[in-house]
Amino acid sequence: MNLAQLTAGSSATLKAYPQAGPAFTRLREMGLLPGTRVTLVRVAPLGDPIEIQVRGYRLSLRKAEAAQIELAPEPPAA
Repeated sequence: MNLAQLTAGSSATLKAYPQAGPAFTRLREMGLLPGTRVTLVRVAPLGDPIEIQVRGYRLSLRKAEAAQIELAPEPPAA
């Protein structure tokens, strides 16, 4: 599953993303690291960009970038 496939309001744990590229270097600097929980807040009316919540702040990403970020789904709440 990737970040672009997440539905609004759902959460997952970041698993991996490309190690190269200035955009992904910047995401690492902002705290988006493997093991971090992310929640998809909303998607723009035309589908791009998307807004996620990570470590207490909100971040907008292009859908093409989000599609390269792999997620591990969170287990259902008991």
